[in-house]
Amino acid sequence: MPRREPAVAGGGRTIRSFALAAAGGVLYALGFVGWHGAGVWPLALVALAPLWQAIEERKAGIARAALLGFTFGTVAHAVGFRWLWRLVDVFLGGDALLGAALWLAHSCWFASSCAVHAALYGVARRRGWPVVLSALPPVVAVEWLWPSLFPVYLGSALAERTHWIQLADLGGPLLASAFAALGSVAVLETWRWGRGARGAPVAPWLVAASAAGLAAGYGALRIQAIERDLSTATPLRVGIVQANLGTLEKRADPAQVHRLHLEQTRALLAEGPLDLAVWPETVYSRGLQGPPPISGLLIREDLRVPLLFGGASVRAEGGPRRRYNSALLIGADGVIRDVYDKNRLVPFAERVAAPLARWFPHAQEFGAGEGTPPLRLGPWRISTPICSESLYPGFVRRMGAAARPHLLVGLSNDGWFGDSAAPWLHLAAARLRAVEQRRYFVHATNSGVSAVVDPLGRLVARSGLLTRENLAAEVRLLEGETLYARLGDWPGWLAVLVCGLYRVRTGRKALRNT
Repeated sequence: MPRREPAVAGGGRTIRSFALAAAGGVLYALGFVGWHGAGVWPLALVALAPLWQAIEERKAGIARAALLGFTFGTVAHAVGFRWLWRLVDVFLGGDALLGAALWLAHSCWFASSCAVHAALYGVARRRGWPVVLSALPPVVAVEWLWPSLFPVYLGSALAERTHWIQLADLGGPLLASAFAALGSVAVLETWRWGRGARGAPVAPWLVAASAAGLAAGYGALRIQAIERDLSTATPLRVGIVQANLGTLEKRADPAQVHRLHLEQTRALLAEGPLDLAVWPETVYSRGLQGPPPISGLLIREDLRVPLLFGGASVRAEGGPRRRYNSALLIGADGVIRDVYDKNRLVPFAERVAAPLARWFPHAQEFGAGEGTPPLRLGPWRISTPICSESLYPGFVRRMGAAARPHLLVGLSNDGWFGDSAAPWLHLAAARLRAVEQRRYFVHATNSGVSAVVDPLGRLVARSGLLTRENLAAEVRLLEGETLYARLGDWPGWLAVLVCGLYRVRTGRKALRNT
């Protein structure tokens, strides 16, 4: 028979519960990739246990569980989203009051997602569901369905665990998050056993250990298979130019921006031949008149290499002239034949309603693209998510389904965020996208961190942050689809189904007897 926990005064127990939830928020933020360049990833495997234990101790109903989850999320946001403050100067023109209001609004939105997850956990536990089925589905369902400008996946903390992260080609970041959360389940059950709230959790231990072993085994098999495919795939030599220009500096002197990228590309070519040179987002901002085909000779000048770059394009196709944030490719003959226009525009940065424009002095107004065509380099197809688009696995998956690319090239300007966690978070997302699609991912940014990522999520080459430098690396062009590319976010559908069953009466048992 499990031992009864010692009685604790109501007020003290309440304080303890909220302290546990807050501690979990700290662990979540510190464990997440991007904390000063690399999170303490093991913390991500235990971060949810204190929140769930807080709910267990209070036998919390839906309102109390939600409040504990909100506390968890508020603390996690305060510690982990400090990089948003970087936007105040370069995006809001130094308006600290507006910045604080927006940061608080984002904090409440993020914390609300944690509140929903915690409430679902509390409901399931009060209905007598086991911890593992009460815990994992809410984590996955909320990550999948909760709208966010900056999507956060617990599984991203495992981006550098090469063997484990191969799971992403089966179920994307949601499956990786479920795997990571399973560690917190094992910790929580061990915690409850130590406090006498249940018997020895042999089954949870076995499940967690088996999952870790199976994930590592699957990763080893996939690494061998992909490396075998890469050995026979067509190679391309790709170069990235990272000029390290400030966001506002880029806009102030477009001619200088263009000149610096030409100079660095010439230096890059002097070190050896390239099959493709890549410049980051909106390097050429003076506006290219379309639609293609159009000449790219004024842009590449004396360069004799195909050039993929970000630029502003202007078109009037049966309506008013619109300006687009575009990715374009100048072929070997100097002609631009393909263009991709960014589909997912960032609110208040790339699209803002006229009455609000004065509050966002550095916002731009772009039209949203409607398709996801590839850019073609001879027989090869390249998909080009622009900036924040690479944060959305479902969007990159749809790009892949439409374009069937051999290579992914992400163009970004992370100079908005300076020396913060944000560029590292962006790189972690690129590494997951590479595994999900089993393609090389060339991550080209204005100020770092730029990188070439192989289809196993490993870094082939990487720049520094806030540095001016060039990268060159070999990529290999693969074909075929992963299970995730075919089926999409099936872990999300499964999680929502399980959460829906929480409403079904299943023979309640008191928490103390589970």
